[in-house]
Amino acid sequence: MKKYILILLLFLFQNSFSKPISETQKLAATCKVWGFLKYYHPNVADGSKNWDEQLFLILPQIEKAQTSEEFSSVIEKWIVSLGEIKSYKAVTSEKKKDYFGKNFDLSWISNKELFSKALSKKLKFIEENRIQTKQFYFEFTEDDTKGVFEEFKNENNYPDFQWTDKNLRLLILFRYWNYVEYFFPYKYQMDQHWDKSLSEVLPSFVAPESEADFHFTLKELVAKLNDSHAFLSSRVLFLNFSGDKFIPFETKIIEDKAIVVKFKNDSLAKVDDIRIDDVITKIDGKEIAEILKEKAKYVEGSNAPTVLRNLNGIVFNGKSKNVEIEFIRDGKTEVKSINRYLFKDMKTKPVEQKEKWKILEDNIGYVNFTSLVRDDIPALIEKLKDTKAVIFDNRCYPNGVMSTIAEWINSESKDFARFTYPDITYPGKFYWSKNFDIGSKNPNYYKGKVIVLVDENTQSHAEFTAMSMQTAPDVTIIGSQTAGADGNVCSFQIIKGFYTAFSGIGVFYPDKKETQRIGIVPDIEVKPTLLGVQQGRDEILERAILFAKNGK
Repeated sequence: MKKYILILLLFLFQNSFSKPISETQKLAATCKVWGFLKYYHPNVADGSKNWDEQLFLILPQIEKAQTSEEFSSVIEKWIVSLGEIKSYKAVTSEKKKDYFGKNFDLSWISNKELFSKALSKKLKFIEENRIQTKQFYFEFTEDDTKGVFEEFKNENNYPDFQWTDKNLRLLILFRYWNYVEYFFPYKYQMDQHWDKSLSEVLPSFVAPESEADFHFTLKELVAKLNDSHAFLSSRVLFLNFSGDKFIPFETKIIEDKAIVVKFKNDSLAKVDDIRIDDVITKIDGKEIAEILKEKAKYVEGSNAPTVLRNLNGIVFNGKSKNVEIEFIRDGKTEVKSINRYLFKDMKTKPVEQKEKWKILEDNIGYVNFTSLVRDDIPALIEKLKDTKAVIFDNRCYPNGVMSTIAEWINSESKDFARFTYPDITYPGKFYWSKNFDIGSKNPNYYKGKVIVLVDENTQSHAEFTAMSMQTAPDVTIIGSQTAGADGNVCSFQIIKGFYTAFSGIGVFYPDKKETQRIGIVPDIEVKPTLLGVQQGRDEILERAILFAKNGK
């Protein structure tokens, strides 16, 4: 009787694991295992295997597997074929790393629905006995004076790539997904779990409806990073999403309407009688709000204002020479067709050089970071040192003046930031840097109010600059939510023709408070209004002047 019970239990156990497995499940799991072995297995991460070719060889076997048991068997044999891994005792670092705990997750290794116990055990053994020397496919170095350097390297770019090649489509996905999985510091902050994103896009990589569908699916995946540093560019996307023809004027989207704020080419704008302050409500019969909603899932950005900023640059673009707009002028609604132009025919006028600094009414200084350089600082200090307040306009990308300005507005050195760096000896993990300081002992530091203006155009180094200026004794941030993408940009090709990037290191305040997605939080929030823009007012600057005068 006991014998029959034992046989029955064994039968039930085998059948409980031998479950049907879908193509998406198989490929998602294969993507994870392939990436894990690429960066963990000592006989793979050293570059001694043609790892792309290994993927192409294993995919037909994966396709044949019908159950989770068969799938696990294929993966186990694959791992065995890679050669022996020697068990080792981990070397204790002289300086123990302070790990950042939110981004690392290898829990999928123990997925009982997909992996046999034996396979999970093998994967865990590889994690515990992973490569400890340099990575062949990724390099990261840190230097207190030169900064950080990171690179995805030694990858075949496949110059003859054809989108109809299923193996190469999957390779693009597998590469990119694992780049993010192991080396993107803000994976934990995405709106959607990265595993779910993989499962969602896989069907379109397996059988895309068209070349454009394939490119759009990859762009949608990149947008899911919720990172203002992220982007994806390709020729197909340029033609089918951005469009190769442009309008000769700039707009700003406010309250789901696009208001004309600037001409790129005065004469071309005059051809169609476009005027500053025209409010465009529809494009080719579609409400601006509807267009924004349709395109938003393909547009990168850490937060809503930055997505809107990036959308603003493309909603009017297209492939046709003309586009119909509905607009409001002097209270009347009109409809007309306007011209679009190839970029080479736009003859965009040079960017107007703004005054670097000046003194406003009531002895209030104003500094524009757009064109200010380090060599300007001594003269600036001499001119503005006796003002009651200085307004620093940081709604742009500064030119490396952060340290010099910080020395002027601080009486001593102060901590202002710390980073998280990728640990190449334990891919997927990030560790804390030391605190970084700025400024130096300066009895002649600026004693007045320091006011910093920010908005969605304050991104990356501009946000880092704002962080450094927040160390001043009397500082106030005025404006709206910044782009929420601080730190460096890690840019690379996935394969030839697909250019992309994401934030490479984590940037935080000294107390480990986050800046990614959140941005630099204003002390006084001010957003431009449609009426204010139409009246030619800079409402953020106006509020800063008011605060400089009365402290309220």
